[in-house]
Formats: sequence, C-alpha cells, structure tokens
Amino acid sequence: MSGQKVVELVIDEGVGVITINNPPVNALTLDVRAQLKDVLQEVEQNADIRAIVITGAGPKCFVAGADIKDFPNQFEVGPRENATIYKEMFSYLENTPRPVVAALNGLALGGGLELALSCDLRIADEKAKFGLTEVTLGLVPGLGGTQRLARLVGPAKAKELLFTGKMVKVDEAMQLGLVNQVVPNGEALNEALKLAKKLAKSAGVAIGYDKYLVNKGLELNLEDALELEMQYVEKVFKTEDLREGLDAFINKREAVFKNC
Repeated sequence: MSGQKVVELVIDEGVGVITINNPPVNALTLDVRAQLKDVLQEVEQNADIRAIVITGAGPKCFVAGADIKDFPNQFEVGPRENATIYKEMFSYLENTPRPVVAALNGLALGGGLELALSCDLRIADEKAKFGLTEVTLGLVPGLGGTQRLARLVGPAKAKELLFTGKMVKVDEAMQLGLVNQVVPNGEALNEALKLAKKLAKSAGVAIGYDKYLVNKGLELNLEDALELEMQYVEKVFKTEDLREGLDAFINKREAVFKNC
C-alpha cells in the first residue's frame, strides 16, 4: 500500500461526493479498494448524508478498470477474495436506501463500468465511453458486470458487448438505457451534484422504498412484486415524511422532509 490519498469524500448540502483520484486513469488498485471501503463505512455512519455522488478525478477518466500492472499484487490475495471485497462495496451502493448518482466524466471501462452499473443513476459527459473489455485480456467481469449489464440493457445486447469487448459512445449508451443523461463535456459532476442535492431534500424514506421495490421486484414474479409494493405503501403511511408532504401540499409551502 502506498499510503497516498486516492479516494476522497466531501459532504455538500447533504450529498456525499466520493472522488476516485488515482491518476492517470483512476484504476481500481488495492489502495483504492481499501480507501473506498473506509469511505463507504464513513458514509454509512453519517446520517446527514442523504444522497451519494461518485466520480473520477481529472478530465479523461471516471474509472478505467483495474491496473493491469497491479495484477501480480492481486494474485497474491486471489481473484475471489479481491473481487468479493469490491462486489460487497458495489452491492452496498446498489442496496443503500440513499440514491447514488454516478458522474461519468470520461472512460468507464471494466471495473469502472461495473462501479457505474451499481449506481442508481448515471450522468455522462459527451466524450464518455463505456465498455466491459475484459474479454480482450482473456478475462471475464468479476464485479457484477455480467449480471447488472444484462438486467439493464437485456441479455442479447449484454452478450454482444461482453463477447466483443466493444466500447460504447454516449449516443448509443443513451439508446441502450446505460446512462440517464448526457451533458456537455466537463459538466457531469455539476449536473450529478445538482440532481443529488435535489434528491437529498426529497422524501428519503419514500426514495429508499422505491429503490428497494425496483431492485427486489426484479427478482420476483409480478404478483409477488405487487404484493410487496402494497406492503410498502402501508409502511410509508406511518412515516413523518408523508404527513409533512401532505401538510406542505395542502398549505402550499415547501416540504421539509426529515427522512423518518
């Protein structure tokens, strides 16, 4: 471990902004793995953080996958152990009640795209490119990419991208539903932060329930998923946020949600 600061957390109006700053391509090294784990634990313990933004430092890369030169070090701990730690962190982002927005400021390849896929929403610069390119090295994605990509874009398109290692530009990414919004170059973080701040002021309990219902519902048949939805409708009627939202609407004022 180098001891260099490669993952940074800044809190801005209820938003935890996580920046991977590991030049030149923000690769997922062992240092990034260790520090990202610490940062996510800090986020989990801070109730004032109500939304999360993840981005990469610099103008060229979000995260360009693993550092191939670092592979000998990763072999020492074994592929399963190394991948499991990252998969647990990505699963945390997928399952936390907080909304998570990826600000894709450039290349998102391999593990970088797998990180982005674990986020709820993705905002990309015009120059951004995406790909699970592991096949070009004789590898397969090991951080959830095969599963999350197929669920997002469908199995046939996922297989095409996985088999060929093709990199996708933002126009195709929008058509596939891989990103939610494309913005001018250099604006991904600003737009992601703007959206995250809005979400941080919204009804956090309802957002968390929505996120859980979408994620869990994909695993269920429709009848069971609709029953689960009704259970959460009943739960949300017991929240302070609902009472606040209704009172604000009736009295024509802005709601001040307390996430409870």
